[in-house]
Amino acid sequence: MAVLGSEKIAIHLLLICIVALSTVDAAARPLFPWRKLSALVQEEPLVLQYHNGPLLTTTPILNLHLIWYGNFTSAQRAIVGDFLQSLGTESGKKGSPSVFTWWKTTEAYRGSAPSQLNQAQPLTRRLGKQKLDEAYSLGKSLKRTDIAVLVKNAIQSGALPLPEKKKSNGKVELYLVLTSEDVLVENFCSSSCGFHGSDKADIEYAYAWVGNSATQCPGQCAWPFHQPIYGPQSPPLLPPNGDVGIDGMIINIATTIAGAVTNPFKSGYFQGDAAAPLEAVSACPGMYGSGAYPGYAGQVFVDETTGASYNAHGLNGRTFLLPAMWDPTSRSCKTLV
Repeated sequence: MAVLGSEKIAIHLLLICIVALSTVDAAARPLFPWRKLSALVQEEPLVLQYHNGPLLTTTPILNLHLIWYGNFTSAQRAIVGDFLQSLGTESGKKGSPSVFTWWKTTEAYRGSAPSQLNQAQPLTRRLGKQKLDEAYSLGKSLKRTDIAVLVKNAIQSGALPLPEKKKSNGKVELYLVLTSEDVLVENFCSSSCGFHGSDKADIEYAYAWVGNSATQCPGQCAWPFHQPIYGPQSPPLLPPNGDVGIDGMIINIATTIAGAVTNPFKSGYFQGDAAAPLEAVSACPGMYGSGAYPGYAGQVFVDETTGASYNAHGLNGRTFLLPAMWDPTSRSCKTLV
């Protein structure tokens, strides 16, 4: 087959590049030379647009209520409880990265109303009431719509408080449903590790769901604490609380509740389709420390005794690994370390 002149030139230049690379000492040669080339390409900045809807980031008090659906040990509930309480309380050494400082980024998400554009007042986040549903009241195979049913049932039974009316006393209720590793949830693993939505009682309120992926899909929903099911294969990190499923849930809880407060009713901050949006954390996938790239979580701290990886301090001496969050101030994905 005839080769056109321009193609001859291209082939000749390619051969020159190959020869040049082969003469470079292997130890000095970059493992992935295309990364340097990619730096020459200007990427469009990531921007989450505000769609003029209500937010849960400017309310003085945010109460997080839990529904434990299925079989969780007391140790597992303690890990999640400590994480949620750490959102509202500074912990660790002064100046060290913490769950509290991670969550404060959400305060930069403000609406267009004059009161929301001003400097946000310090928020109180607190762990509210908890309901145990160890009898699997709706069975072990749930539809996505069943999550809203679980929340509504808990509210109507009085197990969890009614959502506060707007502007009544500055409180907002956020309901979080957690399902144990033996519970199947529609689209869990295949396309979702958690989600948030909204429903109405007297007023519209937000809720979220996250499942324990330990036995169903840890490579999908508990990375980087488990080998990924696809993509670059790198050794998994050791979980900071010694539980792959629960430490993976912490990452997904952080992701969903950050989305729930910054885009509670599909009219807050997001990019793309409102039905499948990129939100505060989901817009920054796979990033936990500086230098992260696909298959590599980034530079994080490693506990000298246990070898576990973390980037945030919490209450009761706990540590956690938290994902990057899009920062409206810098308009970029921000990691804690």
